[in-house]
Amino acid sequence: MGAHRRRCDWCRRGTPIVRDMEPVNSDYQYWCEECARALIIKGDPIETYRELEGEPIYGRLLDEHCTLKRFYSFVTA
Repeated sequence: MGAHRRRCDWCRRGTPIVRDMEPVNSDYQYWCEECARALIIKGDPIETYRELEGEPIYGRLLDEHCTLKRFYSFVTA
């Protein structure tokens, strides 16, 4: 299945913008913008991730909504 046809693993509607590279549950690796934002606001952000759209959308969400002082890893390969 191509990336453009994949859906968010949580809501099954949105187009994923980020992939969790170290998921607790492998059924939930791909997240759309809305679900990813909800994770950050809930206080459970993805720590090791890969941006899928070529833009740092998830990185901007972290900057805007994350108050935790953790280290996050952007995976390029």
